[in-house]
Amino acid sequence: MYTTTDETGRLNNYATEPAMYLATSPSPEQQRQYMLQGGLAILLLSVLTMTALVVS
Repeated sequence: MYTTTDETGRLNNYATEPAMYLATSPSPEQQRQYMLQGGLAILLLSVLTMTALVVS
């Protein structure tokens, strides 16, 4: 941790910054997995909404 002291003796602590890197785009297999997860999430929310409407 990086620490500095000012003229009155107070300490300032600075967090260490993580190393920067470029993100890579997802592979076609990962993209299909994301689409499947999104479809399942939409299905789940639709079922929950319809259940709430039917019950009320």
